[in-house]
Amino acid sequence: MDLVLIVVLLLIIVGGGYYLMRSQQETKRKRVDDAKAEARRWLERLGGQVLNLTGTDTASQQALADASERYTAAGSQMEQAETEEQAKLVKETALEGLYYVRAAREAMGMDPGPALPEDRERQAAGKVTEHRSVDVEGQHYEASPQPSADTPHYYPGGRVAGRPVPQGWYSEPWWKPALVAGAWGLGSMMLFSAMFSGMAGIPSGEAWADGYDAGQEDAMSEGGGDGGDAGGDGGDGGDMGDSDFGGGDFGGDMGGDMGGGFDFGF
Repeated sequence: MDLVLIVVLLLIIVGGGYYLMRSQQETKRKRVDDAKAEARRWLERLGGQVLNLTGTDTASQQALADASERYTAAGSQMEQAETEEQAKLVKETALEGLYYVRAAREAMGMDPGPALPEDRERQAAGKVTEHRSVDVEGQHYEASPQPSADTPHYYPGGRVAGRPVPQGWYSEPWWKPALVAGAWGLGSMMLFSAMFSGMAGIPSGEAWADGYDAGQEDAMSEGGGDGGDAGGDGGDGGDMGDSDFGGGDFGGDMGGDMGGGFDFGF
């Protein structure tokens, strides 16, 4: 009788474990299928726009070329997607392509279409709010909130190789070497500082070099100020406001050992 009971208990345990394993596998499969279906929906939406729009000027043509590039990349990712994370990457690539489509439509004076999901990193990167024209290391650069023959390269905003790139229209895709290489080259902080110094919602060159957006820089500055006041009251901590938090160590050397430079032969 005891042996029969033991066998029954073992069967229950094995059966329960098998059921739990199958249930977990089914839940995971459903999540993957749902993520792939969502990604496919955005990919098809991007494809419809790319295949049916033709640019009428340099800016819209360039934006549509970038959208087409994202469409091709997302399609390749979709074919290889086997996990929920890979499916989400397809969606992110397709959404970026749709931001380029919106830019192209606006450049052509068309209705940009339905709003797209917002991305925290894209919002935190800031926007170009005024026209800038600078020369850095013998190279001319322009940035503008509006497309033009002089600023035909659009970027929807976001992080590239760990640093924020503001949304806007540019004369050169100055972020592209970092996008391809995965690291920023020497001189990029100088370019960023020259182009965006004092522009609202965009970090200083030093904060940017350390990977901070404007909101993070403001939080650090406030923290440094409070530390300085506390130090003054306490007597011994008076240097807090002027040391690491006040702009000493946060400046950093953005170039570092990354090497490279600016090569716009794309």
